This record gives sequence, C-alpha cells and structure tokens, in this order.
Amino acid sequence: MSIRTNNKIKVEFNTASMSDLVFLLLIFFMLTSTLVSPNAVKLLLPSSNSKTMAKPATVTVYIDDKFNYYFEDKLISIDQLEAGLMDRLAGQTDASVVVRADKTVDIQYLVNVIDAVNNVNEYYGAKNKVILATKPL
Repeated sequence: MSIRTNNKIKVEFNTASMSDLVFLLLIFFMLTSTLVSPNAVKLLLPSSNSKTMAKPATVTVYIDDKFNYYFEDKLISIDQLEAGLMDRLAGQTDASVVVRADKTVDIQYLVNVIDAVNNVNEYYGAKNKVILATKPL
C-alpha cells in the first residue's frame, strides 16, 4: 500500500504583501508632498546680507518681472489687493505681509503694497508689518 502525499508545488505568486507595500508608499508620498510648499511664482529675489528671520507669514504677495501682483498665488490687480488684505487681516493686529518681488521690479510697485497694508492698518487700527523677502548672498 502506497501513501500519497499532497505536497504539490504551486507556481503562484502571492501579491498581497506587494500591494500593501505599494499602498503604504503611496500614503507616505502623499503626506510628504502636502508638507512641501514651493513658491508658485518664479522670481529672482534681491540679495541681502541680513540674517533676520521673520515669523511665519500671514499673507504673501508676489510681484513678478512683468509687474503682476499675486495674492497667495492668485493673479490680482492693485485695487483687488487692498480688498484681499482687508479680508485676510480682519481681526489681526500684529500680522506680517511678506512681499516677494523680483529684483527687477521698480520701487513704486513695492510702495503700492506698503500703502495697501497701511490703509488696512488705519481701517482696523492694527500694526501689521510688511517684510521684503530676499535671498542670502
């Protein structure tokens, strides 16, 4: 009498662990990509020797080399800038507005942003600051 064994070799590949690994990698890259906040507007910032670091910006205003204003990555006019600042800085007394301007931008465009922030400060009685972003030498 012969004894039969059921030790057949299966030629299948179990992909359950592989799909778990791919899913975990997908979650990892989705989480880390949301933490990165690249500048949406490409600018050549002016250089500076100053090592002063400001607190995190409440609002960021971009001025590109074509003299366009961007309010938090959205293209706007100078008239819309003051209205956007009014909405964003409502109820804040010590916020910071960071201006990231291309190094070829005339000073008048920076003064327009400073005037808009000063108008908001007068309206709310606040002391919001304007900070010019630069790159280190």
